[in-house]
Amino acid sequence: MDAVIESLPLYWNGFLRTLFLSVTSGVIALVLGTLLAAARVSPVAALRGFSMTYVEVLRNTPLTIAFFFAAIVLPRLGVKFEQFEVAAIIALSAYTAAFIAEAVRSGVNSVPVGQAEAARSIGMKFGQVLSLIILPQALRTVIPPLINILIALVKNSSVAGAFFVLELFGYGRQLANANGDQVMAVLLGVAFFYLLITIPLGILASTVERKVAIAR
Repeated sequence: MDAVIESLPLYWNGFLRTLFLSVTSGVIALVLGTLLAAARVSPVAALRGFSMTYVEVLRNTPLTIAFFFAAIVLPRLGVKFEQFEVAAIIALSAYTAAFIAEAVRSGVNSVPVGQAEAARSIGMKFGQVLSLIILPQALRTVIPPLINILIALVKNSSVAGAFFVLELFGYGRQLANANGDQVMAVLLGVAFFYLLITIPLGILASTVERKVAIAR
């Protein structure tokens, strides 16, 4: 365990970088995913088509391809990044938003149709029905699966380590290369710091799920 103890500052830096990537990408993905879900149930055919295409393409594409596109293809198209972290956030946000959109859409579909029809009968427009009637109920039911998607996002952030971003996995790979006789201890250290993020999120998901079940 000498390598782990001596490298605690590196682990901590990697942990903070992973936390930053996860929180930033998670917030962007939640906003983008909710907008995509709204477009998916929109009366405008073009919006429905765009949302469906985006979600199906991203959900069925490996995350590595999304990183490759953001880190290598976009710069070749003239979109330059001063830091590879920006490319990692774009890839993680775009990829995760597709899964969030499907989760939110399932929540929207769980709301009784009669509520939307009643709202429209009193003159409310689609945007008002969605934002005031449908989404508040839908988001309440999909909070547990959304948290599970965010847990997956935290673990997916490890892919950034392969694209020159020194997050937790990236530091762990450097330490493993430098301490070939202590690889197992180094990887256990990496796993421990990932668990510091994912276990509290898992507990939060379980707590929210129970409260939602009781409220029903």
